[in-house]
Amino acid sequence: MIIGTLFKQLFGKPATNPFPVKYMPRSVTALLEKVGAGKAAINPPIPVPSDLRGKIAYDRDKCIGCQICIRVCPANVIEFLPEEKKIRMYVARCTFCAQCVDACPVGALSTTDEFLLADTDRFSENLVVG
Repeated sequence: MIIGTLFKQLFGKPATNPFPVKYMPRSVTALLEKVGAGKAAINPPIPVPSDLRGKIAYDRDKCIGCQICIRVCPANVIEFLPEEKKIRMYVARCTFCAQCVDACPVGALSTTDEFLLADTDRFSENLVVG
C-alpha cells in the first residue's frame, strides 16, 4: 500500500505551480534583467480554476440593504452602514466561504478570481470592500 503511494507521488505530476525559474537565482534583479533581455524564461503560472472562491466583489447599486449577508456570515466580516443602507466588508477577516454570495437575494455580492491579498495594513483599500 505505502509502496504504491510512494511511486504514485514520485512519478506523478506536481499539483502546485513550479518555481518561476529552474534554479534559484543569486540575484532576483539580475534574473529580471535577463528575462527582459530575452536571455531567460519564466515558468508561466497555472491558470486560476473557474470555481475559485476569491475576494468578494460588492455592487453598491444592486444592494437593497436587507442585511441577510450579515446574518449568514460566520466570520463577522460585514458591517452595516445605516445612514447609507449599504454594507462594508473587511476582507482580512473573510474565510471565503461565499455564504453571503449565496444568500444575497439581488446578486450584489459575487466571488472573483483575485486571491493574492497579502497586505501590511488590514484596513487598506485592497482589504476593505464597500
